[in-house]
Amino acid sequence: MKYYIIAGEASGDLHGSNLVASIRQKDPGAKIRAWGGEKMRRNGANVVKNYHDLAFMGFVEVLINLNTILKNFNFCKKDITEFNPDAIILIDYPGFNLKIAKWAKKKGFKVFYYISPQVWAWKRRRVYTIKKVVDKMLCILPFEKKFYDNYDVDCQFVGHPLLDEISKIDIVDKKKFYKANRLNPKKEIIALLPGSRKQEVSRMLSVMMKVVKMFPDYQFVIACAPSLPVSYYKQIIGEKANVRLVLNRTYQLLQLSSAAIVTSGTATLETALIDVPEVVCYKANKISYIIARHLARVRYICLVNLIMDRLVVKELIQNDMTAENIASEVKSLLTNQKRQKKLLEDYEELKYVLGNTGASDRAAETIISYVKKN
Repeated sequence: MKYYIIAGEASGDLHGSNLVASIRQKDPGAKIRAWGGEKMRRNGANVVKNYHDLAFMGFVEVLINLNTILKNFNFCKKDITEFNPDAIILIDYPGFNLKIAKWAKKKGFKVFYYISPQVWAWKRRRVYTIKKVVDKMLCILPFEKKFYDNYDVDCQFVGHPLLDEISKIDIVDKKKFYKANRLNPKKEIIALLPGSRKQEVSRMLSVMMKVVKMFPDYQFVIACAPSLPVSYYKQIIGEKANVRLVLNRTYQLLQLSSAAIVTSGTATLETALIDVPEVVCYKANKISYIIARHLARVRYICLVNLIMDRLVVKELIQNDMTAENIASEVKSLLTNQKRQKKLLEDYEELKYVLGNTGASDRAAETIISYVKKN
């Protein structure tokens, strides 16, 4: 069968790559065309549009890049029509993907949504669109299933694919990692995960860097996103900054980190699943933040807290995201043993709530079976 997958950012490329691998295993003759990145390409998808060109965040940024988004939309419709897939699989990226879903449904394509938009948080009216234009919703968070059931949306909870991804991690060789990245073997690491998109990295990293001088006994290492060149990070932090940068080694870095300062997003969940104490930060364009705050219907911004429905990790949002506040929280995470113990217990409960491994396989099986039956 033929599959067309659309992912618009780094996390979508990661989850999409595992889904591609599962589809190819269950359907060896599968032809897969995709919007994504190098991970999806390596697993056998023909990537026709790279997510690097798609990652526009915030209301203001979207308006500025409206012409580019429109061109991408027109290209996508034409490309899908020519490929004529048996299944279209949308991965998050709702501003773009829901428009494609509306068009695709009218054209008679089977539409699947893997990694739900956060309609439970804001823009809840989108659930009615999803009900009309998506044939099957595949959720990765347990509370999403309950949410969609309330609206009679055909939905299945498949588990979270990050559990699969992290279960595959090899234990990192500390000595080799330190040597390869020119790290000081006598100092513990504090990881900096500033995000994966230009706007957020520039906004977040400038604040994170102010924390470095407050912890002279530790070394700071930035996990660079594959979507951005290392030179972009160096441009923000300066050539003489007392930090190291690693590329495509985030999980290895986290295994060796005593704490992490993390931009809100998938990385907060990855950090928790690797059992690293973290403080979650986020600072948006002021106008975008005001609009988002007005529309949001959730108490938390961090995935860990949303899933657990309580405050597990500290969130420093907008004006609360200062170097002083970050430093205070990191100090607590590093020195308060009682808190460390409680945090690790919460992380174990988080893994249990997210279900067993095998999310990608369950999602692939559901898609293939649905198409064959319908």
